[in-house]
Amino acid sequence: MKRSHRVGAICQILAESPHRIFNLRYFCDRFSAAKSSISEDIAAAALAVGSTGYGYIETLPGASGGVRYVPDISPEKAEEVQDELCRLLREENRILGGGFLYTSDIMYNPAIVKGMARIFAGRFKSSGADHVATIETKGIPVAFMTAQLLNIPLIVVRRETKISEGATVSINYFPGSSERLQKMSISKRAAAPGSKALIIDDFMRGGGSIKGIAEILSEVDIQVAGVGVAIVNIEPEDKKVSDYFPIVRLGNVDEMKKTVEVTANRYWE
Repeated sequence: MKRSHRVGAICQILAESPHRIFNLRYFCDRFSAAKSSISEDIAAAALAVGSTGYGYIETLPGASGGVRYVPDISPEKAEEVQDELCRLLREENRILGGGFLYTSDIMYNPAIVKGMARIFAGRFKSSGADHVATIETKGIPVAFMTAQLLNIPLIVVRRETKISEGATVSINYFPGSSERLQKMSISKRAAAPGSKALIIDDFMRGGGSIKGIAEILSEVDIQVAGVGVAIVNIEPEDKKVSDYFPIVRLGNVDEMKKTVEVTANRYWE
């Protein structure tokens, strides 16, 4: 196999298993190449991946070391994702009755969701999370893709108890958008007690759902490692959660003028 082919294959293998450590012997055996040649290939792959703005290849020293791909995103690439999200949210035909916005086409668009997930993966790559947690349903795509980039499992908190979940824990909570009591449940087998979970969701108004997820995770002895939300409404200012990371902030939605105020969270500034 030519060097250029090996470099491409190494990039592909590492990108398909983010955060997984591969020792050099794995690639030596895979490509029937000397260790010195593989070392040069990895150096070339690291330069190629680093130039994309979507993460980097990290070399870990020692007997148990090796190389791994760490997903991240450059400020320039993150701005592109945020600007596109803002542009879509400002579309006139997105405004529904009562000042609500239609976002299903955004949250189920793989290209847009992958960009948001890259921002979350870069932000929380050192959080120590063992799982990503979300509540059904529109938050699942971005949470799942974030979990894939961090190479950790996804926990889906249900709004209704499912018999297929086995033994569950349920709580009642007040969502931020209303004071109507709602219910959520989680399987006791979702994660090992003492583990950590990163909460990822698509939208937050008052923070009631996020607070509910944090509370139900604590009921099964899972610690919250961080909170990321794609779109956060600036009102009400007093949220039920205080420590969270938004990609964009949603302001006034004028149903009469067909205008939407939305700003990007330039977290690197």
